[in-house]
Amino acid sequence: MKKLKNLHKSKVFWIIFAFILILSITIGYHTSWKALPEGVSYEGDVHSMDDIEFFYDLTYENESGETVHDRQIFQELNNTIAEADDFIVADMFLFNGYTNGEKDFPAISENLVNAIVRQKEEVPDLKVVFITDQINTIYGSYESETIRRLEDAGVDVVLTNLNKLRDSNPVYSSIWRLFFSWTGTEGEGWIGNPLAKEAPDVTLRSYLKLLNIKANHRKLLVTEDAAMVSTANPHDASGYHENAAFKMEGPIIKDILEAEEAVVNYSGEADFPAYENRSWEKQEGNLTAQFVTEGKIYRSIQEELKKAGEGDEVWLGMYYLSDRKIIDLLDKAADRGATVNIVMDPNKKSFGHEKPGLPNLPVAAEMQRLGNNNINLRWYDVNIEQYHAKMLYINKGSDSVIIGGSANYTRRNLANLNLEADVVIKGNSDEDVFQEVDQYFDRIWNNDSGHYTADYEEYKGNLTLIRYITYHLQKWTWFTTY
Repeated sequence: MKKLKNLHKSKVFWIIFAFILILSITIGYHTSWKALPEGVSYEGDVHSMDDIEFFYDLTYENESGETVHDRQIFQELNNTIAEADDFIVADMFLFNGYTNGEKDFPAISENLVNAIVRQKEEVPDLKVVFITDQINTIYGSYESETIRRLEDAGVDVVLTNLNKLRDSNPVYSSIWRLFFSWTGTEGEGWIGNPLAKEAPDVTLRSYLKLLNIKANHRKLLVTEDAAMVSTANPHDASGYHENAAFKMEGPIIKDILEAEEAVVNYSGEADFPAYENRSWEKQEGNLTAQFVTEGKIYRSIQEELKKAGEGDEVWLGMYYLSDRKIIDLLDKAADRGATVNIVMDPNKKSFGHEKPGLPNLPVAAEMQRLGNNNINLRWYDVNIEQYHAKMLYINKGSDSVIIGGSANYTRRNLANLNLEADVVIKGNSDEDVFQEVDQYFDRIWNNDSGHYTADYEEYKGNLTLIRYITYHLQKWTWFTTY
């Protein structure tokens, strides 16, 4: 007892106390108090639209048992690039051709580079800005071949400054900021690359930075004529993933450029195309579209789910689902009489590595235990790919709404931590984009002319006690990859 009373007189006590205090202040500042970079959590104007195009990628088994890869998104992205005469601005998360060498994947990254370089040669004055994430060099461990080719062709490549963003793994990131952030990441790599076996080795310091798990997770492309907001990465090993994209024209282009210029302004330098005094022809139609990023995506999702009720159909296609507010809002919408149908990825694979099914397996189990008969769950029956869609569709009868883009429904993706980009589409349910999305969900839900999805029971046995405990520990510590 006497030792405890005199503990405050010990130098060790005060050293530990000072360390905990500094760590706590660092956590508080970089998690909550630090101002977001200007332009982050962006909400554009609501624009009338004549038409919005829907594209998707699907991998499935046809009725003969053959694997089919129906890939539309990058074909359309490359077509859009080929029509650009003034500028191209792209913001892509994963951008490389590295794989584990175990499967043949489509050369998405090379084809995208070829399309950009070819158009730059066709139109020498074409301005091209390519924004991407530092993960494609594992934070400076090596030079990226795809990035080098773009730079050699005169493209301004901007690697997003992730240090400016708030921390999503606060305990680890605070230790990293205090002790390791100043050491740099360059040097001779000697640790296996976490993305792929074929990729160059990385330094320990790069790995330490990687464990902050923060990213510019956006996936979009914009030219003077059109914009595409997508869930798809130009990453060869992701070539067979299920994805979705929306293509738009008109003044929404200006909003996207404004949000992307903000990233460039705090990340590096680029000859960004002048757009402030440029006008795009307004459209008049039965659709509206609004470009939203980060926390504004979260607010849009919540607003639409709060309005869902009797007679509405809520469809959700999601790679990661773990945000408690959204899960609660889905449950409440079902309580009000909405039919809630959710297609989820079983979280089996990531970068060629086996995953333990987190967070979707325990989240699905929790939703099943709610006992709400209006909530229905199915798994996309993946093989080597991921069901990588992130799309909410609410059919309200005469009117409908779609929210789609890069954001998973997790804290990291919605709480102003990662950079994300979505589009909110509203309008008459008879419009083509709603009809096509409706048919998309109906097709995969009912396994129409192929095998896409499996019953909830097919995967629920994969949820072991250890995985469930791990899921709750990750939630408590915020040390997650999702």
